[in-house]
Amino acid sequence: MGRELAGIVVDKGTQVFEFQIGDEVFCASGSMGSNGTYAEFITVPEAIVVLKPKKISFEEAAAIPSAALTALQIFNRLQISPKDTILITGATGGVGSFLVKILVAHKIKNIMATVGREESTKLLLNMGLKENQIVNYKLPNLRDNLLKANNNQPFDIAIDLVGNEMAEITAELLRINGTYVDVTFMTTTKSRETLFNKGISILNISNYAHSVTKNYAYYKDNLQHISKLIQNGTISPPSYKIVGKLSTETVLEAHRILKNNQTKGNKLIMIHE
Repeated sequence: MGRELAGIVVDKGTQVFEFQIGDEVFCASGSMGSNGTYAEFITVPEAIVVLKPKKISFEEAAAIPSAALTALQIFNRLQISPKDTILITGATGGVGSFLVKILVAHKIKNIMATVGREESTKLLLNMGLKENQIVNYKLPNLRDNLLKANNNQPFDIAIDLVGNEMAEITAELLRINGTYVDVTFMTTTKSRETLFNKGISILNISNYAHSVTKNYAYYKDNLQHISKLIQNGTISPPSYKIVGKLSTETVLEAHRILKNNQTKGNKLIMIHE
């Protein structure tokens, strides 16, 4: 949190030519200028800023960058074949929702997703998945339920957006030499042992990796791509929850909601007026 923004350009440097004062923009600022999007004003490099899609609100735009960039990175790096069977854990979170939308938009059909609430099931159905592609992880025998849903076959690819115990279940459900996508960095000793013993390829997803080499064009280009997908209606903007006006109290409340896993699939937004 505190790493994404949507707002209006109020001033610019002498070497900034792409944007004008008054432009509506959005970006992910973490590790690329400042993490300080809780502030009233923030200075960021022109190289990471993108114009906000005209058809969406500032709130929707602020909910896009980190989750969408992560989801798009997963999709691009996996090079998915239409035949691949894919398991997504925590599929209605920020990253999961974007990823499902991207997969559906590219007509990838062999998707299995885990959810924990009826509302999450409805969200996935609205995104284009079917009832038989959604498994409630709170029901008994999750491993068996997922395996049965996949025609009693192990998965080719698992995208783990939960970690911990779910990482262990995910590792067990992958085929020999399959692919495990680690987005959380919360694997366990047991899951790592299973992944190693099965010769599984591990794809580490680091959203700010390109900032190490100052390849800021990566972020701009991908945000522009996402912006076009939203502007032309290929994918819908994310859902969000307004915590309140930006203040110490709302920041603390947002962190409490996140810590207690009460986001319910919404990005948390605070507004400065």
